[in-house]
Amino acid sequence: MSQNGKDDAKRISNALTEGPNRAGARAMLRSIGFTKEDLYKPIIGIANTWTEIGPCNFHLRTIAEAVKQGIREAGGTPMEFNTITISDGITMGTEGMKASLISREVIADSVELVTRGNLFDGLVCIAGCDKNMPGTVMSLARLNIPGLMLYGGSIAPGYLNNKAITIQDVYEAIGAHSAGKLSDAGLEAIEANACPGAGACGGQFTANTMAMACEFLGISPIGLSGVPALSPEKHAASRLAGAMVMELARQNLRPSQIITRESLENAITAVAASGGSTNAVLHLIAIANEVGIKLTVDDFDRISRNTPLLCDLKPGGKYVATDYHNAGGSRLLAARLIDAGLLHKDCIHVTGRTIAEEAAEAVEAPDQDVIHPASSPIKPTGGLVILKGNLAPEGCVIKVAGHNRLEHRGPARVFDCEEDAFRAVDSGSIKPNEVLVIRYEGPKGGPGMREMLQITAALVAIPELSETVALLTDGRFSGATRGLMVGHVAPEAAVGGPIAAIREGDIIHFDIPNRKLEVEIPEKELQSRLQNWKAPEPKYKRGVFRKYADAVSSASLGAVTN
Repeated sequence: MSQNGKDDAKRISNALTEGPNRAGARAMLRSIGFTKEDLYKPIIGIANTWTEIGPCNFHLRTIAEAVKQGIREAGGTPMEFNTITISDGITMGTEGMKASLISREVIADSVELVTRGNLFDGLVCIAGCDKNMPGTVMSLARLNIPGLMLYGGSIAPGYLNNKAITIQDVYEAIGAHSAGKLSDAGLEAIEANACPGAGACGGQFTANTMAMACEFLGISPIGLSGVPALSPEKHAASRLAGAMVMELARQNLRPSQIITRESLENAITAVAASGGSTNAVLHLIAIANEVGIKLTVDDFDRISRNTPLLCDLKPGGKYVATDYHNAGGSRLLAARLIDAGLLHKDCIHVTGRTIAEEAAEAVEAPDQDVIHPASSPIKPTGGLVILKGNLAPEGCVIKVAGHNRLEHRGPARVFDCEEDAFRAVDSGSIKPNEVLVIRYEGPKGGPGMREMLQITAALVAIPELSETVALLTDGRFSGATRGLMVGHVAPEAAVGGPIAAIREGDIIHFDIPNRKLEVEIPEKELQSRLQNWKAPEPKYKRGVFRKYADAVSSASLGAVTN
């Protein structure tokens, strides 16, 4: 408290609630249940991404109530509002998936608008799915008021025949069913058991990757965010997050003090060590952009080269996010990485402590083998690799955690949209050694840079193709994707990138050790094709998709719209 008896956390909302000339605002707020005393306290916004469309965000109203309880107990007044969300898993393989990455920008903009409009003293963003987390963190970074992002938590694994399964198994089962290797009844059994309740997809897919990355970034409370969605511990963890934001507001600890070059590198290190999603490249670059830090795709490759793969997590490994949490979670992984000299250990967290202080409280479960020590890694280098070459001058990204193929050379099969490529796989027309090229699915061309789990999972589920074909695209992949699949090829086809010049039968060479992606045609021929290329008509003439396509940057720059 300050000397005049007013809470030090009430710095911003005074202009909304204090003085005779604010009686109109107070009258309206009192009409919906806020008291005179409530409005005298610091006002904390609660940005909730709740929806009843899908499991990732379905339970977030309950979490919001616990957060609000923690804020009230700590002397603040919470005010909850909602923003939108798109379920990647539900929209996968459809036109609706184009809305997913676009939603990241809409979430960031909408949280910014409501917060600026209502002059909150602090902000808690509750997120549960792939684009919620980066979108809300982008808004926190942009607003630069005391706040944090709280993850709604991972779903529990489903079980079938005593084996843990996730949504990844469903999409791979679709491929097996299409190939005639799984019956209708078998597909139904996997579908019915894979998702047993609320929470985000269970492997180290994009949601859990970004939740963990945000703990290492410092903007999410380490040890609280990772509590699974339906764990008995979740209510208490959420209350603590509510109390934590009040302390942040009193100390005036802001995102600009937390999100730094060093903490961004810590987040990348954690993604590499855990075999995390390629989407982290887009999202961390976008978050860095909000605080004016130039983060590039080359930073990911540099850090991943020096970071061992320590976490045995799906899609490439055996375990799911609940296992990671039970093994010791992000505190234990941080301790492993600090022992190896791989983290900037003095970075400050929303807890007010350094990451080293948080890691010192790690509790390792007896006999766990989810999080390996750095002395016995799963692989000597991390899960992300950036390739460049005449097909991707600005770079592209591949996740190597889930496969061992380091080189591939084969003839191109060219498709100008995801649906055409999936039909080719589904009909059996893709042959071993071929390279599927899916273009005009980038940030502008899609628009929205669709994820393509449906087709990558179908390929992995067909034995004669899973280890013999490769895929490249200017679109994205789900965090559940595994195999020799290269995404984010930049520049994209829609702006005349080299991927637009590939023709059926061109030989494509993937050379992961040398970080190269090349089409084996003479440079003169490549340039001639590009000079004769004509830009396609925009797929959407108006509305949010057209606005996004007009404004969005290259994938190599985070596909941001500012």
